[in-house]
Amino acid sequence: MIRIVFLDRDTLSPETMVRAPGFPHEMIVHDRTSADQVAERIKDADIVITNKAPVRADALASASRLKLIAVSATGTDIIDLAAAKANGVSVCNIRNYAKHTVPEHTFALLLALRRSIIPYRQSVLDGRWQEAAQFCFFDHPIADLGGSTLGIIGHGTLGQSVGRIAEAFGMTVLVAGRRGSDALKPGQTAFDEVMRRADAITLHCPLNAETRGIIGAREFALMEKKPLIINTGRGGLVDELALEQALDKGQIAGAGFDVTDGEPPATDSPMMRIASRDNVILTPHVAWASREAIQALADQLIENIELFIAGTPRHLVG
Repeated sequence: MIRIVFLDRDTLSPETMVRAPGFPHEMIVHDRTSADQVAERIKDADIVITNKAPVRADALASASRLKLIAVSATGTDIIDLAAAKANGVSVCNIRNYAKHTVPEHTFALLLALRRSIIPYRQSVLDGRWQEAAQFCFFDHPIADLGGSTLGIIGHGTLGQSVGRIAEAFGMTVLVAGRRGSDALKPGQTAFDEVMRRADAITLHCPLNAETRGIIGAREFALMEKKPLIINTGRGGLVDELALEQALDKGQIAGAGFDVTDGEPPATDSPMMRIASRDNVILTPHVAWASREAIQALADQLIENIELFIAGTPRHLVG
């Protein structure tokens, strides 16, 4: 009997149906699993499902039966891939499930900030419309997306989808090349040039040693157009203290973030300090979480496991 251990079912919405795999198995489901509980919970597992519960070398060392870690997300930085490989454990992830939900959330943030939707809503609730005593008032800046320039960092499935939507809005799209590299692929623009020319910058690259802090104090200083910064990727892509300082200095027009470096963020973190500003929107890592996308993720998760057991694995990483 194949034993499957799901470490953090609560990371998928309650309304999402996670069907049973089509082979004989035992499924043990935990709502949440802390880092110090992982080793004990996976020691007798053949397959582990995890979204955010980390599986590190120490836990892998005692999991002698383990053959597959099925990550119920795209990012795999929670897994010690080298240790998994050394222990003969395969790792698979979820791909291309968020091609609508993340780009749509990206533009929800971009539009709300560009048009000051949240400050205007608050002004109406505060009675400012009646105080103005005319059909409208102009307390907050409003700017079109059409005719502006969007810089995209990370041009995989999500970045490409964002680019297509931007072009439909009449935006000029600049795809950033690798930071610090003079070698550009067709259609790319030098990273620093994107920093200088963009009216908005959106991040869609994975978080790794190369991309951690890819936007920091140096990059903010290059931003001649005072752009909006949109991050629906991973929190560690942007130096959060440098972001706070860039807002203070007026180097950027605002920020729309769905992710933080450490989730949930500490109450005294830079992201929480800036969250109430009129030109900042912080959402709780829900860009991926449309009903349709989560169900597609859950379906693909079980298919990944079934294909692995059938001897035809897909979406292997590491």
